[in-house]
Amino acid sequence: MVKRPITSLTYEELEEICSIAEEAARRYIFSKVPKNGIADVSISVSLESSETLNVDVDVEVRLSPLYRKIDVKDLVEGSVKAAFEAVEKYLKNLSS
Repeated sequence: MVKRPITSLTYEELEEICSIAEEAARRYIFSKVPKNGIADVSISVSLESSETLNVDVDVEVRLSPLYRKIDVKDLVEGSVKAAFEAVEKYLKNLSS
């Protein structure tokens, strides 16, 4: 969970955070498994705000049976990490 002050973020910036997180998670997954190896992928990014910004990233991946040797748990964890890193980078750029 990433916590950032939200008072100065616009609606457009919040939308951009969601897009950046989703794109980073998707890029990570497709860098590890070819598109034809993925049976289904679902990436959900939600934001909750009061005095801080809470970012939740939920990733679900189902691989083709041909890719059963790939550890899906590691793939999902890596994609979530990539999403948070991308959000952190975006937020740091906003504050500079």
